[in-house]
Amino acid sequence: MAGRKRFRAAVIGGSGYGGAEMIRRLLLHPDVELCRVASVDFVGEPLAAAHPSLEGRSDLVFENVAPATAADGMDVVLLGLPHKVTAQKVPEIAALPSVKVIDMSGDFRLEDAAAYERYYGQPHPHPEMLADFVYGLPELNRERIRRARFVASPGCFATSIELGLLPLARAGLLEGVVHVQGITGSSGSGVVPQATTHHPVRAGNLRAYKPLWHQHVPEVEETLAAAGARDLQLRFVPVSAPLVRGILTTAFLELPEEWTGERLAALYRDAFAGEPFVRIPARRLPEVAAVSGSNFAEVGVAAGPAWRGRRTVTVVAAIDNLIKGGAGQAIQNMNLVLGLDERTSLEDPGPWPP
Repeated sequence: MAGRKRFRAAVIGGSGYGGAEMIRRLLLHPDVELCRVASVDFVGEPLAAAHPSLEGRSDLVFENVAPATAADGMDVVLLGLPHKVTAQKVPEIAALPSVKVIDMSGDFRLEDAAAYERYYGQPHPHPEMLADFVYGLPELNRERIRRARFVASPGCFATSIELGLLPLARAGLLEGVVHVQGITGSSGSGVVPQATTHHPVRAGNLRAYKPLWHQHVPEVEETLAAAGARDLQLRFVPVSAPLVRGILTTAFLELPEEWTGERLAALYRDAFAGEPFVRIPARRLPEVAAVSGSNFAEVGVAAGPAWRGRRTVTVVAAIDNLIKGGAGQAIQNMNLVLGLDERTSLEDPGPWPP
């Protein structure tokens, strides 16, 4: 029964697509009770007004309350607010001494305030708080997340790229320039239609945007440097695709010729052995349809022929941008900070066909 659950949670910024996924996972959670959903939209209306799939699933309504009010009496708060808004709101939540915070925005992912200003277009309003947040990639920072009070969940593209390249960074093989293309579904652009993201211009179309200047670039570089990459320079081109959910990233790099496909496959299998949400397909490369609707990531690696002592290596990774790339990973981090099994409410494999 809900009243017997061990922990109380609030979602702040719950009317968007990420909020929908957080709410859905919390309503299914056996140990965490969703007690409040704050939003400036749909105020006073039931959750199903924004999220039709939740019809009849909860008596909660959207509340337009201050973040500190929403967080009062909670064990954990999950933030689904936009970039640049979150940074303004976190200090008042942090003033509550016991509440833990899981943030899905980009406002506290970077250690370098100058990089934040360069990629997000304005100075960080609270750079003194950047060091308080642990970067929420469990496959890299699991033990730090368990001890954290504040967690910055990774971005969607960043999650896919980082999982793909993490084994190489840890093995000391990731150095210099790496080229990555990332293809993403439309839900990553949010619930409000824009001139370049709504259906008439997205369906049947592929479009590159923010080439080499996407805001996830410094996040990936910092994270992989912490894992062992040296002088990493990410050259990233994102592409919008006529999908609703999903991200497929493809990275290209050069390695010494002794790194054959078989040797790389063994490196990746060992790197992700025991990881509950990372799969290495045995008979195919990763694909979006295999992970859509789930918190699972797929990673695969392929090696080309040797030439002049080097060989080109391609790393492919696929995730659902709203789940492992967003709300699902936030729930995974919430489970860790609360001392719960990180898999709780996240183990469903997603539908097939998608």
